[in-house]
Amino acid sequence: MNNNQRIYKMPVSRVYLMYIEKVEKKGRTKAEVDEVIRWLTGYSQTELEKALADETNFEDFFAQAPKLNANRILITGVICGVRIENIEDPLMREIRYLDKLIDELAKGRTMEKILRTAR
Repeated sequence: MNNNQRIYKMPVSRVYLMYIEKVEKKGRTKAEVDEVIRWLTGYSQTELEKALADETNFEDFFAQAPKLNANRILITGVICGVRIENIEDPLMREIRYLDKLIDELAKGRTMEKILRTAR
């Protein structure tokens, strides 16, 4: 099993706790993490909580996402040393979009900018 496959089979709930820890150290909140995830995936808060409780893996989490946000293609930059726009694997790109949004949250960007809100 290659590294990508391991990530795809990992429960989102495992990484979710790290996301919360990362942003809370910077004065942001779990509610903001949830908002970012809901924006990206279209999950309702109830659906998100169920996916986390069920230990849904990344592969299924994104496959079952109600409506991936069309504006997610506006998420660009480097995450884990790789330029997001250059990631060819569609599932890995979705995971990195989420990582990038969490990074931006932790760095103190406004929610309007993080959520690529049209001006």
